[in-house]
Amino acid sequence: MRILHTMLRVGNLEQSIAFYTEVMGMNLIRQRDNEQYRYTLAFVGYGDESDGAVLELTYNWDTAEYDLGNAYGHIAIEVDNAAATCDAIRNNGGKVTREAGPVKGGSTVIAFVEDPDGYKIELIEKKPG
Repeated sequence: MRILHTMLRVGNLEQSIAFYTEVMGMNLIRQRDNEQYRYTLAFVGYGDESDGAVLELTYNWDTAEYDLGNAYGHIAIEVDNAAATCDAIRNNGGKVTREAGPVKGGSTVIAFVEDPDGYKIELIEKKPG
């Protein structure tokens, strides 16, 4: 077994695709409309779906926003340098909500950014070696 994707409901598909591709550096892997049920699915990720998990962005045509609730946590992405990644995200119009620094009570360097719908993304700096 392996994880295939995580689905996020988004209020503006074009804005979300732009964020994940232009700001976060992912690729748009595939996209399709379902006119009968009025939704569009877009899959984004860093590689082919056969090699790793991706994000499924689900846009329901008649819904502009969602209540994220209090159970959802975050998506985690490994990066080479969390501070440099925060700078690049900020320079591309992204929102950094926690600057790079050690996790509370530990030494792993993390940061947090937020996508256009308010979903949190944790950046975890790759450990040397």
